[in-house]
Amino acid sequence: MRLIAIIVDIISLINLWVGRIFSWLSLAIVVVCFTVVVQRYLFATSYVWMQDLYIWLNGAMFTAVAGFALLRDDHVRVDIYYRPATLRRKALVDLFGVIFFLLPFTAVVYAYSMPFVQRAWTYHEASANVGGMPGLFILKSFIIGFVTLLAIQGIAMALRSVLVLAGRPELVPIRMRYPIQPGAPTGAVS
Repeated sequence: MRLIAIIVDIISLINLWVGRIFSWLSLAIVVVCFTVVVQRYLFATSYVWMQDLYIWLNGAMFTAVAGFALLRDDHVRVDIYYRPATLRRKALVDLFGVIFFLLPFTAVVYAYSMPFVQRAWTYHEASANVGGMPGLFILKSFIIGFVTLLAIQGIAMALRSVLVLAGRPELVPIRMRYPIQPGAPTGAVS
């Protein structure tokens, strides 16, 4: 069980650091977008590559931080039943969701996007816009990163569920523990 806890901790650390690093792209997006607006409206000039840049930074950021958002439980969830549920029930719901929804989703996205990404790398695809950014193939590679980070975080969630269902919730790393809602039962068996 301790090995499972260590694996959960390593995966969550990976997504934590990737999320912290790539979330800084939001600042870069604002700076580049502000620069494009100032150039266009104050100096009557524009660069297509800069317009591509803030859109590409946005795509890179959102694909890179998806696992981080899952780690922080920031994805949209209909939690009418989930929020007040016991830890055991939450663990069952998460385990079911990861196995039957998240991992199949990531497998499908990977299978369909890999040829797309490989083709982009074979001819070093660039922006379709004249004067646009080179290196679109690098941005397309973020799709594979997205799927990988999301899948491994899903595995960490499933392993967290295993720890909780095995009666060892104290082994779950602090950053992966279920938040305790006021008034919700904590350890009762459902």
